[in-house]
Amino acid sequence: MRPASIFFSFVLNLELSVFISSAFAQTAPAAGGDMQSSLMGMLPLVLMFVVLYFVMIRPQMKKAKDHKAMVDGLAKGDEVATAGGVLGKVTKVGDTFIGLEIANGVEVQLQRSAVIQVMPKGSIK
Repeated sequence: MRPASIFFSFVLNLELSVFISSAFAQTAPAAGGDMQSSLMGMLPLVLMFVVLYFVMIRPQMKKAKDHKAMVDGLAKGDEVATAGGVLGKVTKVGDTFIGLEIANGVEVQLQRSAVIQVMPKGSIK
């Protein structure tokens, strides 16, 4: 073996033994602080769920509630846009379906949930 490789091998073994001995040298925390440290360890996880709720879950629930109120409030004569991009005027309103006139004499039947927006009156010519 070359002297340089022997030296690096010795240094590597020395460093590993230092890391191993320091890991074994650590002592367990006192019994009173164990409960407090476990609670402090859970704190970031709890904070992450709180932030997730306010950033993602709550706005999504609000949007779903607003959409349901808008769909429940559909009335005959409303001008709407559907999820497929079709614009039309509501001609019939049922429990789960609506009749939508997309052109003169052309009427399609859609699910109420397909409506994504109620347009202002007169926006469809």
